[in-house]
Amino acid sequence: MTDNPAADQKQRFLFPDSDIRGELVRLDRSLAEVLGAHDYPMAVQGLVGEAVAAVALLTGTLKFEGRLSLQAQGRGPVSLLLAECTHDGQLRALARHDERAADCPPTVAGLIGDGTMVITITPDRGRQYQGIVPLEGDTLARCLEGYFQQSEQLPTRLWLAAGNGRAAGMLLQRLPDRAAGAEHNAEHWQHLETLADTLTMEELLDLDTETVLRRLFHETPPRLPAPQPLRFGCTCSRERTRNALLSLGAAEIRQLLDEDGEATLTCDFCLSREHFDAVDLAELAREAEAR
Repeated sequence: MTDNPAADQKQRFLFPDSDIRGELVRLDRSLAEVLGAHDYPMAVQGLVGEAVAAVALLTGTLKFEGRLSLQAQGRGPVSLLLAECTHDGQLRALARHDERAADCPPTVAGLIGDGTMVITITPDRGRQYQGIVPLEGDTLARCLEGYFQQSEQLPTRLWLAAGNGRAAGMLLQRLPDRAAGAEHNAEHWQHLETLADTLTMEELLDLDTETVLRRLFHETPPRLPAPQPLRFGCTCSRERTRNALLSLGAAEIRQLLDEDGEATLTCDFCLSREHFDAVDLAELAREAEAR
């Protein structure tokens, strides 16, 4: 076991002469920055870690510049789980929870309960796409497989693991039959899926990418393009915060000015703060009125 097995990267792998692809993700420092801004119970840390690994894997399905987000809401101790990844590997995530989360079983059913999961794909240019599915399955991986089955109609398997401040994930996906025939792809898919199911969560979390792929697929070694680095990256800025205040409208901004004389907004993801004094609020109120 290595202490830092090629952490914070995403490795795509492709099986020659078939229409089957995969992604393998490892997170270390980036996850530490996601978790470090919040005081989450252990079970919630694990759920956030798996969600961050999941969105990093899913952005591998994007063929354009933009971002992908996973949002799960339910009636359990974790009322909101949100994770995002951009096409260039910037990650951020948060969870909102109550005191019950400290004593809950570390499952989707135990933490989030009855609810829905929304996958949103937002291109930098073009129309946003959104898929909504019920949270059906004890693990986040099973819930996401249900999403692909219902929304994408592509056979997809995911394996996710989180613990000790790290997270990892693997995805296998069967694409439309182009490089090979349907029969060959079906047989190869079943074989690869069976091999991948022998991977333990400890191996996924602790072994480096090359060792995992060699152990699983040594008979049919996949081709490995250059890995993509991953990092924590929050998109908050003073301009975005300013626009959020403007969206309140002139009347509410003036109420803030009259009652408090200032406003400080905190980013839910990275906890950075933007302060607006009386002069700032007066200017914002005038701008909102002019719209």
